Amino acid sequence: MNLREMSYLVAVANLHNFSKAAEHCNVSQPTLSTQIKKMEEWLGVKIFERDNKHVMITEKGLDIIQSAKKILQEVERIKEIAECSQNPFAGKFKLGAFPTLSTYIFPSIVPQIKKLMPELRLILIEDKTSVLMESLHNGEIDAALFALPVHDDSFKIKPLFNDRFFLAVPPDHPLAENTEIAVEALTSCRLLLLEEGHCLRDNALEICQQHNIAEEQDFRATGLETLRQMVKAGTGITLMPEVAINKLETGIHYIPFTEPTPFRSIGLAYRKTSSKEEIIQKLEGILRNFSADVL
Repeated sequence: MNLREMSYLVAVANLHNFSKAAEHCNVSQPTLSTQIKKMEEWLGVKIFERDNKHVMITEKGLDIIQSAKKILQEVERIKEIAECSQNPFAGKFKLGAFPTLSTYIFPSIVPQIKKLMPELRLILIEDKTSVLMESLHNGEIDAALFALPVHDDSFKIKPLFNDRFFLAVPPDHPLAENTEIAVEALTSCRLLLLEEGHCLRDNALEICQQHNIAEEQDFRATGLETLRQMVKAGTGITLMPEVAINKLETGIHYIPFTEPTPFRSIGLAYRKTSSKEEIIQKLEGILRNFSADVL
């Protein structure tokens, strides 16, 4: 079994489709199917159960695919080590962030990264925290921005900055005249929040629970920009992280909270075994400068 054949196995396992896996691997479907069948015959193990519509991984197949993934990851790591020995700031680097941060931070930091490390092939990944955690574990990305705390002994965590929350209200709301507001003053209000799966929802819910603030049950937004538009439309009020605030924006008021101000802590996580610490150190500096300039 060679590395190419292992990549066929992993592609089918990830995509659950032979045609899509063949396309991903840049081979014909008959070629991919024949190679996988030969592997199964050579191993004496059925890796996939398939019919015309479905592909399912067998119990033994799961173990084989996990081993194949680890081998392919180690091969990539060998390539990375070789690339870094020539130029530690060259090669490919995949950086992840969750949607309520990536939309607002990536446009600001990308020009700085390209200026400081022009030979770096930067790839940006936007996904929910749980997906990014798994991708970081599996070696599919090199580093990711998370809302802290992150509990994982296999990661190194670099705390970066605190992103303060503001109260977002429409201009005609009774609270819009306030120049600042205490969190406790919201106990009679209902807040619009994001749908399940967003770490920003978890941050907001924690604040709500601490101060006995209710959630608006009839509306949940799929993203932060949708939430912003709901506030502008007069649907309700919400908590908005400072990184997402445009101070020149009209049609919405952002009211700062009195001390102690609620916030979310943002940090950079990467594997302890990473061969790209020199890149990560420069990236850490860029991110700290971003927080000093913008927040």
